[in-house]
Amino acid sequence: MNAVVLVVNSGSSSFKYQLLDMEHEQVLATGLVERIGEGLGMSRHTVTAASSGPVGEGPAPTMLEATYDRELPIPDHTVGFQVMLDAFAENGPSLEDRAPIAVGHRVVQGGARFFEPTVITPLVEINIEDLSALAPLHNPGAVAGIRAARAAFPTVPHVAVFDTAFHQTLPPAAYTYAIDAKVAAAHRIRRYGFHGTSHKFVSEAAAAHLGRDTSELRQIVLHLGNGGSATAIDGGRSVDTSMGLTPLEGLVMGTRSGDIDPSVLLVLARRADMSPGDLDDFLNRRSGLLGLAGASDMRDIEQRRSAGDPAASLAFDVYIHRLRTYLGAYIAQLGGVDVISFTAGVGENSSAVRAAAVATLGFAGVQLNAERNETRARGIRTISTDDSPVTVLVVPTNEELEIARQTLQAAAL
Repeated sequence: MNAVVLVVNSGSSSFKYQLLDMEHEQVLATGLVERIGEGLGMSRHTVTAASSGPVGEGPAPTMLEATYDRELPIPDHTVGFQVMLDAFAENGPSLEDRAPIAVGHRVVQGGARFFEPTVITPLVEINIEDLSALAPLHNPGAVAGIRAARAAFPTVPHVAVFDTAFHQTLPPAAYTYAIDAKVAAAHRIRRYGFHGTSHKFVSEAAAAHLGRDTSELRQIVLHLGNGGSATAIDGGRSVDTSMGLTPLEGLVMGTRSGDIDPSVLLVLARRADMSPGDLDDFLNRRSGLLGLAGASDMRDIEQRRSAGDPAASLAFDVYIHRLRTYLGAYIAQLGGVDVISFTAGVGENSSAVRAAAVATLGFAGVQLNAERNETRARGIRTISTDDSPVTVLVVPTNEELEIARQTLQAAAL
């Protein structure tokens, strides 16, 4: 049975891809094509052979990998996809033997129009392009990738899976900004939320790990990577999330400020003569951990903090303060919590962040097991005590697998 799906995550000057055998939910190959349109481009193609076991849950399989790199001019996404096809032809696996039956595309912004994975038609493509006004850094690259992929694979269904879709269940009180309603409607200004594919995957994996149905659980998922977001999930439905109109709102991130008094922008525009473009760059690329301590990687922050660096210590404390703020707010919104899950690069790997984030939540029934929290292991694991009323988990995210699952669902394959 052929159940191979190609997952594409395309940006303005690069795209990542993953080929998955969905019969066994195993990764066959991964790759990256980058520096598109920048003179000399680069491609990396990794062929992955899994000895056994799925990539979604349970013990991680032993992986045997071979990686192939190339440097060559890649003027646009169409050429980039040809480079990808050449990598498959030269290094495997053969797309003749393992031909994709569908292609899934990560699309960051689906607005209020798309609330589920959607088969891409010319009209859907136009709508995704129109939503670039809400995600100018993300949707144009997705459109370029969709067009190149449809040209490369013209006979199979292509499906858009939206970061925002999982959050379409937010109630109006959670997604509405307190600004002039007519202005908000005219410019589609509301909270959309992001990282939805990860939050959905993690919340469902957590429920499966506990042998419970998502409908029975009040969950908080903390997706903590270079970007970060928190989501309150009640009965499998997103009811509040930290990111808003854009991925800038919410938690302190690697280079993003997260929540900030809007008047700060007005002050900087007047006193520092910053333009809208300057402010965008300042808040999205020069703030967060980088702005506070000169490093965007939490590993560097923790190392410097351990050595007594005051700037790194402050950055860590600000990061944790914001995390606790959202955890407390979401416990209140949910009326209590059954499961808290940490995921993504920081959430899965930083025991210090996990311990500090929940250190004050004993009142809510959170009891962390210090030894379990410090133990590094692959796969889903419980880090709370056996008698903790709230289960605390580390759940490795797998957005590509979730996109592939949703792609098969939408394409009815």
